Parts: sequence; structure tokens; C-alpha cells
Amino acid sequence: MVNQRTLKNSFSLSGKGLHTGLNVNITFNPAPENHGYKIRRTDVFGQPVIDALAENVTATQRGTVLSDNDVQVCTVEHALAALYACEIDNCMIDVDAPEFPVMDGSSMTYVSKIKETGIQPQNAVREYIAFKRKKIKVVDKATGSSMLLLPDDSFSIRSHIAFNSALLRRQDACLNDLSEFTRDFASARTFVFVHEIEPLLQNNLVKGGDLDNAIVIYDKPVGQDNFDRLADVMGVKRKNADKLGYIMNKPLLYPNEPARHKLLDIIGDIALVGRFIKGKIIANRPGHKINNLFARAIREAMSESKQKKVAINMLAEAAHTGQFYWNRP
Repeated sequence: MVNQRTLKNSFSLSGKGLHTGLNVNITFNPAPENHGYKIRRTDVFGQPVIDALAENVTATQRGTVLSDNDVQVCTVEHALAALYACEIDNCMIDVDAPEFPVMDGSSMTYVSKIKETGIQPQNAVREYIAFKRKKIKVVDKATGSSMLLLPDDSFSIRSHIAFNSALLRRQDACLNDLSEFTRDFASARTFVFVHEIEPLLQNNLVKGGDLDNAIVIYDKPVGQDNFDRLADVMGVKRKNADKLGYIMNKPLLYPNEPARHKLLDIIGDIALVGRFIKGKIIANRPGHKINNLFARAIREAMSESKQKKVAINMLAEAAHTGQFYWNRP
């Protein structure tokens, strides 16, 4: 039996939003039992609160966006992955912008502050999601992505990614227990291909992206003029367009850092299930869209399981009291 947990005290961080480029202040606060994760927009009149649940996800392009009553907050996955991996059940998050700060593109800053602040055990018992005889699978035929949850007594993830790139073809990552997250996954950074940057900028995204908060993969040559223009737009130093490779300021931390980051994203997105999971996740070409479809499917299965349990309890009570009524033709 495991009890629920929250933070011992509040802590705050500041940084820029990856997509908005805005300066963002965010505070993580202790929350009562059975509260879950909630996000409060302190910059909006009335300080509306958004429940961090899968059904409130309204967009998944280059990040997870939560919305409620026309109020939204995006790029929540790295912070939620940190809370989930540190086994925090209840937290109120205050943010003064429509996006969480990207920090260095990973979860490490969030994890470090959680551990520095400390964790407070609570009295309520944690309820796990566990399907003893049921598999849950979602597939996106358009992309070839799939997510599978298999019954198990513990939690683990095996993830496989694949891209049409000479520098990043196939990579795997495996997490056998949440205790491995801080050491092996929290520092894995988000990544982007150079040929994706211009379309993203045209869609009003990655305005806060730079060579310090993302792995940048230059695998398909472009003209020097275009390469220089992209560098100027992003406010980074110009580089030789003939030299392919990884061009961020900090080299890869692991040979499979992109795969590790994708696994980090899975944890952040399944945190939106609202409970800790006991089961084995097998992910093929994961991304925020398929992750959210997967989290929604798990929540639907939770609801069906709860309804079934209620019906069984009602039948048991009726049998105990003798209150059966049969419809005869």
C-alpha cells in the first residue's frame, strides 16, 4: 500500500516558452489529497484552473496543449513528466503565460527543484490503474504509430522511434521503473530537424527555440543563404551550410538521447491519465498525438471498469438483501 504524495513547499522557476518566446514564471504548490494535477493561469482574469487530464488536450503539434473555456496552456509535458516520475500525486501549478517554460529542453530543472524542495507523504492511499486481463492498444494508421498497454504488476516503458534521416534512423529506449527516470531520462532534450524549423516558424511556433534548449539535427543540406537566414531569425550564430550533423551548443548526452526524450514525453502525456499505472507500455514511433489517444483510451477503460464494478456491487447487495425483480414475458 502506497500513500499519496505532494510537495513539502512551493517552488518557482522562470524561463522562456519554447513556442511563444515569452518570459514565463511558474510556481509548483502543494495540493490536498485526491487533487491531482491542476494548472492555474494567474495572468488571466479570475485565475481560471485547467484540470491536467487527457480529455482537456486540444492540440498536439510539437507539444501538448491543455484548454478549458477558451483558456489554454501549452508545452506542459516536461514538467508533468517530472511530477509523475518523482511520484507526486497532487500539485497546483501557477503559471503567468499560455505556456510552460522550456528551460534546457528537458525535465531536469523541474526534477532537481522537486527533489530540493522535498516530498510530503499524505494520508490518502494511492489508487493505481491496473488491468489484470485487458490489453489497451491504439494505432494511427496514417503515421504507423502505436501504443500498447500490457498487464503487469509494475510500471515500465519500451519505446522505439524511427525517422527518414541519415543521422537519426532507428533508436530504442527502455525504462524499467520510475526510479530510473532522474538518472537516465530527465536530462534528455527535445529535438528538431533543421528542415522543420521554417514551417514551424510560419505556424507561429518555436519562437523561443535556440541551440541551448534543443537538439538541432542538420541532416539535409540547404543553401548557405537559407541557412544564414534561419540562424538570424532564431538569433543564433551562423554556421557552414555544407557541414551536416548535430549543431546545438551542448553535445549529445547519450547516443540515443532523442529516443530517451520521446520516452520522457510519453511519461508527461500519460500523466494526464490522472493516476499512476501498473502495466507495461510498448510504444512504436510515439508522439504527442498518439500519446494523447492512448491516455484517453486508458481513461475510457478506467471508466468502464468503474461502471462494471458498481454494477457488480449492486448485484451483490441485491442478492444479499433478496431484492431481485425479474421481468416476465
